Amino acid sequence: MTTLLFGFVLVLALASFLVARSRAGQLAGDTPASLHSRPAYHGFYSLLWVLMAGIGFLIVLTLVPNYLMTNSLLSQIGQALPDSAFIERQLILSDAKALATGRIASQTDPLRQEIAAAYAAKAAFWGWIRIALVVGAALIAAIATQATVSLDWRARNRAENIVRLILAAMATIAILTTIGIVVSLIFETYSFFSKIDWQLHKFLFGTTWSPLSGVQEGHMDADKVGAVPLFAGTLMITFIAMLVAVPVGLFAAIYLSDFAGNRTRAIVKPMLEILAGIPTVVYGFFAAITVAPFFRNTGDAIGVSIASESALVAGLVMGIMIIPFISSLSDDVINSVPQALRDGSFGLGATKAETIRQVVLPAALPGIVSAALLGFSRAVGETMIVVMAAGQGANLTANPLEAVTTVTVQIVMLITGDTEAETAAGPAFTLGFTLFCITLLMNVAAQRLVRKYRETYE
Repeated sequence: MTTLLFGFVLVLALASFLVARSRAGQLAGDTPASLHSRPAYHGFYSLLWVLMAGIGFLIVLTLVPNYLMTNSLLSQIGQALPDSAFIERQLILSDAKALATGRIASQTDPLRQEIAAAYAAKAAFWGWIRIALVVGAALIAAIATQATVSLDWRARNRAENIVRLILAAMATIAILTTIGIVVSLIFETYSFFSKIDWQLHKFLFGTTWSPLSGVQEGHMDADKVGAVPLFAGTLMITFIAMLVAVPVGLFAAIYLSDFAGNRTRAIVKPMLEILAGIPTVVYGFFAAITVAPFFRNTGDAIGVSIASESALVAGLVMGIMIIPFISSLSDDVINSVPQALRDGSFGLGATKAETIRQVVLPAALPGIVSAALLGFSRAVGETMIVVMAAGQGANLTANPLEAVTTVTVQIVMLITGDTEAETAAGPAFTLGFTLFCITLLMNVAAQRLVRKYRETYE
């Protein structure tokens, strides 16, 4: 039904656009200059209002009824089973919704059937209300905007104001989303540290990571929440990946921008960028099935012990994955350096290599640093390659030939494990917040470095 209503609003908006444009054109007749705004602006103004009214009511009447029905039915389940846990009530409600919509439920006891009947009745009631209000709001908007079409109507100004408000609203949503993420991280981090009696030093400097080991006894052991192995593993794998990606990506960008011919560039650049479209799970399979056995067999041949899951393999494959990000961005930045700078360097007798090293790269430094930061962020946030190639055990070691794990892998393991979400959320969100702070500090440091060594040209 939601799809049909959305389609109806789109069709009505398009029809309103065509009608308003046609009416404005008929009013102008043979003197289009008599119109304050072109006919297309009259149609666009009508289209915007129909879309805002119809889709706005559709969103509100989809979210609000669902929230009200969920709370009401959970309360009804709580009255029937006063000693039940919240997660049990959610399971009953999920089964009831499955029964009401014709899907398969895990159980079909009388309580679930009763809740399913109540859900079906409420859903039908709100469904008719949603249809009436969405259709009515869209029709009223269409009729009202058609009535405004006239020679003096400032449709262009009104339409541009609406677009400006929409853009401001989108920007506000993005900012509020960021604030919401940070606030949720801070809240869960506060809750986690309160459970370990604010022993921050044990989290920041501890070397044993097993936060859920004491949960079954009703407490969280502060001696087992040391995150040093996780961050050490993350930085080791990221460092190896950047050692691979930055030189290869930067040198590839220099070659493509200043040495390769047009035909070579047209072939090589798309081939490099294909790497960016490969799913990370494919890289993980490649690391686990091809690269890891190769390194292990090579190590056995020369007498070096290399684990089947190692930081070296994960970092190497992750570096290959990051190469197209760095090479593509660096190539665009290097190409944006004015040709006049190169010509001036050549005129002073500098070679091509000297020009690139002393003129082009300093001018492109901010963009190159940004590309490296993007690659770093991509490496820090990667999960699948680490799970399949580096391991899941929190092992504190400086040897890249051993198995390690990363922060993101542990977050996934905590959230997707068998432990209740409320218990596992604390350690997971705390790891996320700490990683967020580290990444933010590195970005700030990189921006200061760029400002210090940036070369500005007129």
